[in-house]
Amino acid sequence: MTQSDPTDHALATIASILDHPEPARAPERPPAESTPLAPERSSADGYHKLGPGPMAAIRFKWSVRRDDDGEYYVDETIGENSLPVVSGPMSAEEAVRLVDDRETEARQRFDALRSEMAGRGAAVGMVRRDGGEI
Repeated sequence: MTQSDPTDHALATIASILDHPEPARAPERPPAESTPLAPERSSADGYHKLGPGPMAAIRFKWSVRRDDDGEYYVDETIGENSLPVVSGPMSAEEAVRLVDDRETEARQRFDALRSEMAGRGAAVGMVRRDGGEI
């Protein structure tokens, strides 16, 4: 490979994105309601989490919703305009646990990818400083 290899440019771009992650944001909160919550409504209804990543267009989102029969479903989307993949029906506890598990898995995968990219970027930089080619 030469120094003008497009793969090197792509890896450098990804590494620079990962070096400057988005600042931490406060968790999203549902708008304040004008009336008190009905007693039968669970705290699981409306529970959601966002996956990690530098770009909203490819970020996962998991949301719990309750249907009219009292069953809970988890909607999983990628970006803001995708159709959800729906899991359910399940209990409120199962729905919250599914959201938590999916978010944890996504964060672990993202952290592993970021570490791998950072390691590759450092290796590329060391080889180039020595004057050699990859």
